[in-house]
Amino acid sequence: MTRVARRVRSLAGGGRAVTLIDGGSGAGKSTFATSLAAELGSQLVRLDDVYPGWDGLEAGSRAVYEEIVPLAHWHRWDWDESRAGDIHRIDPVRDVVIEGCGALSHPGRAVATAGIWIELDERERHRRAIARDGAVYEAEWDRWAAQEAVFFTRERPDLLADIRLDGRVLPIPGLRELSGPTASR
Repeated sequence: MTRVARRVRSLAGGGRAVTLIDGGSGAGKSTFATSLAAELGSQLVRLDDVYPGWDGLEAGSRAVYEEIVPLAHWHRWDWDESRAGDIHRIDPVRDVVIEGCGALSHPGRAVATAGIWIELDERERHRRAIARDGAVYEAEWDRWAAQEAVFFTRERPDLLADIRLDGRVLPIPGLRELSGPTASR
């Protein structure tokens, strides 16, 4: 088990692990979350499936603490039809990893056992995001980045995190934790 997985298990104290992974778009959250969820045997919820469109970061963040964790369900957003889709249920007893921009807010942190922040500079995040999603995301980058800036300034998810990771060295194995006060919390 990797150091991060051991830390998540330790933070859960033998109970259900609810892990929130946040960072800017293109930081490596989805890749890392896939690896961590597999290692922990956890369910995985991606906020990309929850955001109600390109202006939906705040709504996706609220879904973490209003629906996903307390009610064990979430509404999938149908990006092609631009409307709410099916309700998806998760097992309320099994561990869950929730990843996405906006996952790690003050109210979200209150319902989670572990918070993870993935740090990566904006230039590299932009390069990765556009390489991954192409022209569709290029047209929406500034719109989404503005929402991230507001959220990150207000909530400071980097400071809410128990674990801070360097997005330059993802995915696991070989994770290198960032130095600083929250890296050892």
